[in-house]
Amino acid sequence: MDIKDRIAKLLALAGNNPSESEAQAALLKARELMAEHKLRPEEVQKGENIKVIRECIGLTCTKMTDAWLPPLCSTIAKHYCCIAFRRHEARAKHVTMYLVGLEEDFALCKRIILYAYSCVKDRCDALRREKKRQGWDARSIREVCNAYGVGFQSGLKAAYDEQNAEHQEWGLVLAIPQPVKAATSDLGKPSTYVKIPVNDWRSNYAAQGYYEGRKFDPGTKLDQHQHAGLALSGGNA
Repeated sequence: MDIKDRIAKLLALAGNNPSESEAQAALLKARELMAEHKLRPEEVQKGENIKVIRECIGLTCTKMTDAWLPPLCSTIAKHYCCIAFRRHEARAKHVTMYLVGLEEDFALCKRIILYAYSCVKDRCDALRREKKRQGWDARSIREVCNAYGVGFQSGLKAAYDEQNAEHQEWGLVLAIPQPVKAATSDLGKPSTYVKIPVNDWRSNYAAQGYYEGRKFDPGTKLDQHQHAGLALSGGNA
């Protein structure tokens, strides 16, 4: 089998496999082969078959609630050769998250983002209930949740950076494919959505998030949740 065909099959498996562990393994093998043969994703597929997807992923946030969402999406997207961005609709208080990537990358990246989002939301919901019982005011509870979310994103980024440092040969294939860049050429420069304070008493919750972000492992956890019947749901980074 031609090496490009083999890599294309692995990428297809990564994008369509219902098992997250198998999808991750297929993507890892595809990246190793691309690095070994100095091939980029867009070089693996025939030009006429390259499909770039640019869609809303159904997650929203405001500058007060879930403000950690845009950087979380961007962190994950970059690791899967995709681009995440936020869009503010006219007269809306919230922003909506979008994702752009080659078809196989997009499918897997979206699933990872939705799962990471559900993990952070579940933990924030637990913190919210705990702090309400303790009599905390709404503003302080929001700050607790946002600090945790920022910590989780920072921990996940640190884990990705560590993994990439161990596999420096991935540098070529982890770059954003040219067709994806072209599909986002109408976007402005990336910007920070809002600066979330994580100092003082908030640092404890940011540290908790960092620890859990570092150990986030969708390759095994998503399988466990799917087997348990948990449905994944959710909607410029």
